[in-house]
Parts: sequence; structure tokens; C-alpha cells
Amino acid sequence: MGMMKEFKEFAVKGNAIDMAVGIIVGAAFGKIVSSLVSDVVMPPIGRLLGGVNFGGLFINLGDRTFATLAEAKEAGAPTLNYGSFLQTLIDFAIIAFAVFLLVKGINRLKRKEEAKPPEPAKPSEEILLLREIRDALKSDQG
Repeated sequence: MGMMKEFKEFAVKGNAIDMAVGIIVGAAFGKIVSSLVSDVVMPPIGRLLGGVNFGGLFINLGDRTFATLAEAKEAGAPTLNYGSFLQTLIDFAIIAFAVFLLVKGINRLKRKEEAKPPEPAKPSEEILLLREIRDALKSDQG
């Protein structure tokens, strides 16, 4: 029973919820970047390099010859899929750069907050009371 209580306290803490939201958003962001790389970035690069489809680049480690990666996979042949690895590497580079920009922006905002001058200290109650007495005396004399 004590373990369930501890787990409940952990699960409803703000940090656990923030972490869960971060993981979900991060997974979605990863899918977006993967699509960006495979559907937007790689096709023009492949076209410039003579119509190469990077996702289909492979080295056949078996004895038979296959024209495409799909044929080799269908036959169960051992392959080294370096094209997929290349796309994953580009995905990583884009995600890492995006996270770098995000952290850099957050750090800049933190520095701006730290650079703000602190508010001047409010006068003590005694000073405020003395000012009220002074102002009352001025209004009585005037």
C-alpha cells in the first residue's frame, strides 16, 4: 500500500507530468523531422546525385543478386542498409540543431531576466509614517 501512495505522489508531481508532455511532444517532433528528411530534403539531393533513392541504398551480403532493397528483404537476404542509416543520421543532425536553437533561445531569455535591475527596496513602515506626518504638518501650515 505504501508503494502505491509513493507512486501516486510521484505521478502527480509537476515534474513527472512535464516530462511526459516533453516525451510526447519530442516523439511527434521526431516524426516531423523524419518526414522532412525523407520526403523533402533527400529527394532533391537524390535527384542532384543522379536519381539516387537514399532509403534504397544497400550492400547485399548474400550470394544472390537483387535489384532493390525490397526484393532483398522479401527474399530474406542479409543486407547492409546504409541508405537508411544515412537518412537517420541526417534526422539526428536536424533534431540536434533544432534542440540547440531551442536551448540557445531559452538561455537568452534567462539572461534577459537576470539582467533586469532589481526593484528598489520599498521604504520601511517608519519612513512611510514619518512621511505621512510631514505631509500632514505641511497641509496644516499651508
